[in-house]
Amino acid sequence: MLMEKLWFPPLQEEDPLITEKIKYSIAFLFSLTLVGLALHFNTLEEIWQGSLKILISPANLVTDYFELANVGAAFINAALMIIKSLFIIRSTKVSLSGPLFAAIFTIAGFSLFGKNLFNSIPIIVGVLLYAKLTRIPFKNYLLSALYGTALGPLVSEVAFNSGFSFFTGIFLGCTAGVIVGLILPPLSRHFASFHKGFSLYNIGFTAGIIGMAFIAFFRAYGIEVDTVYLVSNGYNQPLSIYLYSLFILLFSGGIYLNGGSFSGYSNFLNEDGRGGPDFMERHGLGLTLINMALLGVLTTTFVLIVRGELNGPVIGGIFTVVGFGAFGKHVKNVFPILLGVLLVGWLTSTELSSTSFLLTALFGTTLAPVSGHYGVIAGILAGSLHMVIVTNISYLHAGMNLYNNGFSGGFTAAIIVPLLEVVFFHKNNRKNKELIKPIINTEPVEDLEKTKNSPE
Repeated sequence: MLMEKLWFPPLQEEDPLITEKIKYSIAFLFSLTLVGLALHFNTLEEIWQGSLKILISPANLVTDYFELANVGAAFINAALMIIKSLFIIRSTKVSLSGPLFAAIFTIAGFSLFGKNLFNSIPIIVGVLLYAKLTRIPFKNYLLSALYGTALGPLVSEVAFNSGFSFFTGIFLGCTAGVIVGLILPPLSRHFASFHKGFSLYNIGFTAGIIGMAFIAFFRAYGIEVDTVYLVSNGYNQPLSIYLYSLFILLFSGGIYLNGGSFSGYSNFLNEDGRGGPDFMERHGLGLTLINMALLGVLTTTFVLIVRGELNGPVIGGIFTVVGFGAFGKHVKNVFPILLGVLLVGWLTSTELSSTSFLLTALFGTTLAPVSGHYGVIAGILAGSLHMVIVTNISYLHAGMNLYNNGFSGGFTAAIIVPLLEVVFFHKNNRKNKELIKPIINTEPVEDLEKTKNSPE
């Protein structure tokens, strides 16, 4: 025990300034690893040319930036998006909480297949404008601004794929992004009640509704927007080495910050995840990093076991699950969802190694609170239902919403949760009746008869 304390002196996390600096350092170092990875794959000239292509190309689902441009440009794009997000968070002077940590990893992931500096900024400006108009601090809508960049492809589509001249397209695309940012905060607050917090990607559901409205408008005027399926392959070996190395670093850091042990992780796993609890606030930075690392190992191993490809979208899915390890997900409530998706995929003869299946499995973990709250069987059922629904829902927004599984997850939760509530309500009622019965009839029959005949 003494040796353990010598090797792993517990960090005093009571000092919020020290903890905050550590959080920012972790996020910044994460972006630096992406820069290093980019330089491993491509030269500076290739990265520059690829980055320009990413900025001026449509980006609706599924556009893998590895394939559209090159691997190096995609990772540089992700690194720049992280730095931009950290700058925005820092400017609002708020603490780097679990939800914001999740947002950083999610943005990094989606910057490999749909988000970039051009198509994300107008949406953030729109949210900022909404805050100014309502005279409410921008920090109150920070999550809406960061997660709302899910509709970045809408900006790129209007700007570069709608037949307008270059500058007219850019102006109209930016205008569409600002409009999205203006309407996103009130709608996301309203739609949270639709799935009762059982889908962690609430902005994804809201973005799906907004994307659906825009596409309906486009189609009314004869403008057709088709979904895309552009994915890469052949990078499994170097990228699996990178991912496992990253998760080992996160795990090691978590163990160190937690005093060299897993102490408290069993309580961590008792969280159901409903509504997206801030794990950093509830359990500390150390346990949260351990949880994020374990989720990363689980999801990466899942992809490799089914012989999937570690391309931009799939790594984006892994990063998102890892990020939400600070905001509602852990291995206990995620695993049943993965199992449910896998079960339906196997029964329907779906190609389990396909990118589309892997995205459904990884992002389907938005329903982790269902298994956390109602148990393993409920989680498997939720994952199974999600697998069926998600394949038929992308047509509604034509790939404009990058968080397609968040959109589908909202519907899945809205369908399955009321049914689970009924089942568990009656189950609890039966248990209560069984507990009450022996309490009422505790006295034997002959004693009851004596009581009746007594003078009293």
